Amino acid sequence: MMWTIRVRTMLSAWVVLALAGLLVVAGCGSAPSTQDAAGQTITVYSGQHEQTAQMLVAGFTAATGINVALRSGGEAELANQILQEGSASPADVFYAENPPALEALREKNLLSPVDAATLSAVPAAYDSPQGQWVGVSARSAALVFNTTATSEAQLPASVLDMAGPAWKGKFGYAPTETDFQPVLTAVAKLKGADVVKQWLADLKANAKVYPDNETLVAAVNSGEIATGLIDHYYWYRLQRELGPAKTASALHYFGTGDPGSLVDVSGAGVLASSKHTSAAQKFLAYLVSKPAQTIIGTSDSYEYPLGSGVITSQPLRPLDQLHPPALSVADLGDGRSSLAMLQQAGLL
Repeated sequence: MMWTIRVRTMLSAWVVLALAGLLVVAGCGSAPSTQDAAGQTITVYSGQHEQTAQMLVAGFTAATGINVALRSGGEAELANQILQEGSASPADVFYAENPPALEALREKNLLSPVDAATLSAVPAAYDSPQGQWVGVSARSAALVFNTTATSEAQLPASVLDMAGPAWKGKFGYAPTETDFQPVLTAVAKLKGADVVKQWLADLKANAKVYPDNETLVAAVNSGEIATGLIDHYYWYRLQRELGPAKTASALHYFGTGDPGSLVDVSGAGVLASSKHTSAAQKFLAYLVSKPAQTIIGTSDSYEYPLGSGVITSQPLRPLDQLHPPALSVADLGDGRSSLAMLQQAGLL
């Protein structure tokens, strides 16, 4: 099955509104209904992988009889739309690929508390600390490298080293991808603002910018560039599509606790303005249930399921063998500081 290529960039509208502090929320509407039943329809805004989201929606409807109107798009675009729609938003659920988009809504009081039973299906480290969204799946940042251009033994233990002159013209990244934003936040949290400023300056001077991770991983595999920073699943998708014989690249995981080893979370929350809160909460409960997590763990999204004890059946490095930095989802914030740093560095 071919995957729809969808660029999940930080759209200019999101950047402008977030940095200017002009996110306006409409006034509270009438109290939402909690009496939901089979045959009703909820609206889900999804920034997650479209094919997997479609399979999850189909499974939910089959299990509950509740229909879902699925709107897929870039998570930044969808979060920004919800921020503008406020209490008038038709969305009942927001399903995002990264915590910052969810946190932006939480900070504007646009999310409802998630049912305790749903939160308990996932390790607490992957949920909203305030209980307003639940972690659904995870993925790791990694370095993809062309196996003809370099060997893994030549690769450094830290992503920070990739920006230096030793890798000039040999390292690529996609600064407008929403996946890059949490890594940048991790650098800031672990190393400080001065290190971030210098790292971004070095990237601008020495690294090659790509429009998205799909283009970047293909460029590394073709030998156009030696290495690139991606989330791990891009490489697994490329390998599946090309086959082992045409895969001339591999993944390198940075050292323990390095910001380049960040494990990031995809999650979902119920909108406070939802008119179908019971059905929306059931959708979240389904996302972390064994059937849904099995869909994630066996699908070609190549992500790690987080709920109900399900382990991926895909040939990924086991989640418990990854060694990310000791950062919580709260540490990643709403992404505004990272957007500001990228803009100041002239990378947006």
